[in-house]
Amino acid sequence: MRKLLLGAIFMALTSLVPTPSMAQVNISIGFSLPPPIVFQAPPEVIVIPDTNFVYAAPGINVDLFFWDGWWWRLWEGRWYRSQYYDRGWGYYNNVPIFYYDVDPRWRRHYRDRNWYGHRWNYQPIPYRQLQQNWRSWNTNRYWERNRTWGVQNYKPRPVQQRQELRVQRQRQYQQRPEVRRYQQQLQQRQIQQQRQTPQQRQIQQQRQTPQQKQIQQQRQPRQPNKAVQPQSQSQQNKERSERQGNQGQPERRDAEGRR
Repeated sequence: MRKLLLGAIFMALTSLVPTPSMAQVNISIGFSLPPPIVFQAPPEVIVIPDTNFVYAAPGINVDLFFWDGWWWRLWEGRWYRSQYYDRGWGYYNNVPIFYYDVDPRWRRHYRDRNWYGHRWNYQPIPYRQLQQNWRSWNTNRYWERNRTWGVQNYKPRPVQQRQELRVQRQRQYQQRPEVRRYQQQLQQRQIQQQRQTPQQRQIQQQRQTPQQKQIQQQRQPRQPNKAVQPQSQSQQNKERSERQGNQGQPERRDAEGRR
C-alpha cells in the first residue's frame, strides 16, 4: 500500500514538471512557436531579384528572409518575425507584403546561377555587412539601380507584370495545405469566441490586467455633460430679494462683541 501511494505521488509530481521536448507555446494566441534554427555562424544572405530589397539565407533548408529590419520565417502556415535570426520569434497575424514578390523557385535559380535566361552573379552578403548597410541600400535602391541584383543584362519587370505575378503567387500560396489548415484553425477560433456565454465573457474580463481595463475604459464613449438649465424669472427675483435683505440686516455679534 505504501509503495502504491509513493508511486502515485511520484507520477503526480512528474506530470507537473515540463519536459524539454515540449514545444514552446505563445499563450496570447495559443499557437506553438517555431523550433529554433541552429547556426554554426551568422548566416550569409543574397538579395532576390525583382523584389524591394528582400534578402534570403540560402545556406539553410528553411526559408529565412530579411526585410525592413526584421527576420521572417513561415512555419505551419503561420508567419513569425524577429529582430534576431536565431531567437525571439513572435507571431505575425498576416502575410508580409514583400512575400508575393519573392519567386517561389528562387532556390532553383540560385543553384543554377541563372535568372530567367540571364546569368545571375549573386553576391553573398555577410551578416555584419547586411546589418550595417541595409538602410542605405534601401534608400539609394542600390541593388536595383546600380547592380540589377547581380543579373547580367537584365531589365526589371514592368509594374503591371509584377502586379499580375503577385496575384498569381497569392493564389498559389492560399492553396498550400499548411496554409489552408491554418485558416481553418482561425475560423474555428472565431466561432468559439462567438459562442462564448456571458459568464465566460465576464470571467475573461475579470482576468484582465489593470492596464487592459484602463485601455478598455478609454475606448468607451464618454457621456456628454448635462447642460445647465436656465433659471426662471421667479427664481431670479427670489434670489435678488434675498441678497438685498441680507445687505440691510446688521451684522451679528457674539457676547464679547466680536463679529
